[in-house]
Amino acid sequence: MQHSDLERVTALAGLHQAIHCVERIANRGSVDVEAMEPCIYSLFQIDAPDTASVYGPPGAVCLGMRALIRQITGQPHRDLELTRYLINLLRHARTLSEQPDQLQRIGIGIEITDAKRQQRPLLDAEVLAALAELYGETVSTLEPRILVHGNPLYLKNTDNQNRIRALLLAGIRAAILWQQLGGSRWQILFGRKRLLSAAHEYLSRHETA
Repeated sequence: MQHSDLERVTALAGLHQAIHCVERIANRGSVDVEAMEPCIYSLFQIDAPDTASVYGPPGAVCLGMRALIRQITGQPHRDLELTRYLINLLRHARTLSEQPDQLQRIGIGIEITDAKRQQRPLLDAEVLAALAELYGETVSTLEPRILVHGNPLYLKNTDNQNRIRALLLAGIRAAILWQQLGGSRWQILFGRKRLLSAAHEYLSRHETA
């Protein structure tokens, strides 16, 4: 099946949004719930009808799309730390794509977490703790391990650790989706004009501010 640039850029924006949330928690100890929810929501969307639905309501990854545009254009500047996370998550996604047993383990773990979640809020502490544990048992075992930099005061907090690991798992989900839609590192390096055009199209459709 042929996929559009808009679909691919939506997945890439989801990846940028997850990383943005990781950085905010690591450096400030807090994160915008509206930014984090679509990332965690995406983990439980196994049979979404289309790419946009993976992240929930229309415009759910506008923040990630704006971060993507900043990274492509360098305006006002590029976030080198975000780039580091991006490279590592894309690398791990490729590795996992070659390890069906590990992918199945992640899938089963998410299904179990979803079943236990029931009527709990999406960002419930126990839900995030379960996702964080799943990340620790799977993605965290891959080399090189993803090192999260930030304020030690915030990074020592257990709830923050769980939120960060759950978001990194969501980043892996987005990276795998990007690859499933035909995305590649070559497109990021040499197809920036098309990605930028699709990103602006997304924002023109959904951004209200």
